[in-house]
Amino acid sequence: MSISAAMVKELRERTGSGMMECKKALVEAGGDLDAAIEIMRKAGLAKADKKSSRTAAEGRLAVKLSADGKHAAIAEINCETDFVAKADDFTEFADGVAQTILDSGVASVDALLAAKLPAGGAVDERRRELVAKLGENINVRRFERFDVGAGVAVSYLHGSRIGVLVELTTADQALGKDVAMHIAASKPICVDEGQVPAETIAKEKEIFSAQAEASGKPANIIEKMVEGRIKKFLGEVTLVGQPFVKDPDQTVGALLKSKGSAVVRFVRFEVGEGIEKEESNFAEEVMAQVRGS
Repeated sequence: MSISAAMVKELRERTGSGMMECKKALVEAGGDLDAAIEIMRKAGLAKADKKSSRTAAEGRLAVKLSADGKHAAIAEINCETDFVAKADDFTEFADGVAQTILDSGVASVDALLAAKLPAGGAVDERRRELVAKLGENINVRRFERFDVGAGVAVSYLHGSRIGVLVELTTADQALGKDVAMHIAASKPICVDEGQVPAETIAKEKEIFSAQAEASGKPANIIEKMVEGRIKKFLGEVTLVGQPFVKDPDQTVGALLKSKGSAVVRFVRFEVGEGIEKEESNFAEEVMAQVRGS
């Protein structure tokens, strides 16, 4: 059976795949469009598995909130290059994943991968299809979901690479936005001193003590020096202790107190943080792809 240009065009429109890939699938399927789609889908799953070991440290964050501000979700979806991170298909997938988290209430990445996207189909099925279509490894890396009681959840996205969710005890959206922007810029590790891990404080105290002892000062002076350094450290890493970015003359804690509010919790994601990136030569990669094609 001869494969017409119209058949190839229709298959391309239905799958978003390349012309030669569509023609090959149509030939294999004897001109049956549905069978060709199934062939391409199976091939796509195989491609996704082959690319799964490749480092995906680029990508984007997606955030979704319920209309009443009582539920919020943030997700990090990774790919290999910034170019793919900006692609419409990738952006739509990331938004769909965040909406699925908000709607389904899943509690783990595995459960999320098995959940259905708003547009239909499982998250992992669509992820694999995009790997085949876009040619890069794609991962659903992590997410958080807030379910708020008396207060409100507020989000902030700085571009598509830094995202924050904040839960306030009051329904002050403007305050929540200011605090979320502060968190995006200043990277606190927790809300207050009570949430700083004891081992973190012990480690810092050990470092400060060694530095102070090198000064040769008396033990009682060293103790005061260490106490001062620990207090300064806690002010730097806790949200309430940091100077507010929009008004450094007051701390975030003082700002919250003046508004009769408090932060219950927050989460800050930055795309690719903690992922060890592979050094690569872009020109060599392009030439390798050209030679391979």
